[in-house]
Amino acid sequence: MKIAVLGATGQTGQYLVDQALQQGHTVTAVVRNPSKLTVHHENLKVVEADIFSAESLEPHFTGQDAIMSCLGFPIAAFSAVTGYTLSMSAMIGAMRATRVHRIITMTSWYTEPNSGTQSSYFIRFLLLPMIRSVLTNMFEMEQFLQKTEDINWTVVRPPGLKNLPASALEFLSHEGYFVPDGSGYPVGSAIGRGDVARFMLSLLNSDAWVKKGVAIITK
Repeated sequence: MKIAVLGATGQTGQYLVDQALQQGHTVTAVVRNPSKLTVHHENLKVVEADIFSAESLEPHFTGQDAIMSCLGFPIAAFSAVTGYTLSMSAMIGAMRATRVHRIITMTSWYTEPNSGTQSSYFIRFLLLPMIRSVLTNMFEMEQFLQKTEDINWTVVRPPGLKNLPASALEFLSHEGYFVPDGSGYPVGSAIGRGDVARFMLSLLNSDAWVKKGVAIITK
């Protein structure tokens, strides 16, 4: 397939680009700083664009089969995080202009404000409040996608991320904001970035999670 990847210079994005090339896909890496992507491959094209501008993205979305986003935005000390919604609005605008209908993006467990009530004390009372501004904007982006009837979107929700390559472990997946055990409590708390990329790429040939958000963890 021909895929455009945003966030290709990030830790998860680099795993995704590398795996996509290994699988034989043709990749256009849409980045803000091309020098940060050190991968070289005959099926890789690295382009610079404004991720907040549909017009800037349109030339690079033309002819693509799918868009994949691993974009991440840091916590803002004195203002709300807005990067997720602003970049997704630009991506959807560019997709409509270029008639690309498939997008796979990633957010996180616990984006919905009340979804962390069954998590551990540390996560519920220490971690989630610290990153709530990021989770809030992720949730706003998810709600935006739910209103886009003409786009086949999937939101992949991993928990904490470890900088590890892809494994051969099986995935547990759940349509929701975390993966529950039989009692409704979260299963695990972290996953390798390489496995997140592996799961996202598996969706290119599957309709199982179209127009859905799926929480994942490895067994």
